[in-house]
Amino acid sequence: MTVRVGVTGPGGRMGRMLLQAITDSEAPCVLAAAVARPGSSLVGMDVGQLLGGEALGVRVTDDLLSVAGRIDVLIDFSLPEATLAHAQVCAEHGVPMVIGTTGFTDDQSERLGSTTKALAVCQSSNFAPGVNLTFKLVEAAAKALGDSVDVEIMEAHHRHKIDAPSGTALSLGEAVARARGRDLSDVAVHAREGRTGARPQNAIGFSSIRAGDIVGDHTVVFAGDGERLEITHRAGSRQAFASGAVTAACWLVKQPAGRYDMQDVLTQQESAR
Repeated sequence: MTVRVGVTGPGGRMGRMLLQAITDSEAPCVLAAAVARPGSSLVGMDVGQLLGGEALGVRVTDDLLSVAGRIDVLIDFSLPEATLAHAQVCAEHGVPMVIGTTGFTDDQSERLGSTTKALAVCQSSNFAPGVNLTFKLVEAAAKALGDSVDVEIMEAHHRHKIDAPSGTALSLGEAVARARGRDLSDVAVHAREGRTGARPQNAIGFSSIRAGDIVGDHTVVFAGDGERLEITHRAGSRQAFASGAVTAACWLVKQPAGRYDMQDVLTQQESAR
């Protein structure tokens, strides 16, 4: 079965990388649709030309509804408001979704879950295999070290990223909190300024940098008395994110309706080997 993949945001950095990843993929998938924001200047352009190559016969549209019947899965790395609109169309046409959008409010997350409850959805803060391994390493370290250390999470991204902390940083925080048997919302510290007093023992601190063209750096610091453990992942390009999302899309079309993440994809792949 050749999987027909649709991609949103073809003009963005991640969108273009997704288009390239699909066209270069050895997996049985083809690019079937590219959906831009309403009124985009890219509408009507052939995706191949957008990528700087020969025409591929797929033209950019700004109407997901018009192509929903021609795709088997949609990969969406956009903004929360756009993802919610795309989810409504996918729900009406039974199209599974791979969602890499971050920055949802609690209300938006609830609406997304309600809208897509009958779909197969793979949603993750990060689709890079290395980052997903980092989640496991961080959780293992948090379990082993317990409350004997202080935990700080530092992340850096390009100047255009609009949410902070990053979704990946929050997932790392969730991994630490889960290992400690706590709710992240109860122990997260997102800002420090002035006379803050002594650091609470169970706090999980977050620091964010937005500068230049940084793709994505994440470091979790476990600081104890006399020693410090740091677990770091640095992304040199968006290729790993895009390739992981394409892998997830090809996997998702074979799954029943439900909520999945990249850990589920990698776990099943490992079991199949």
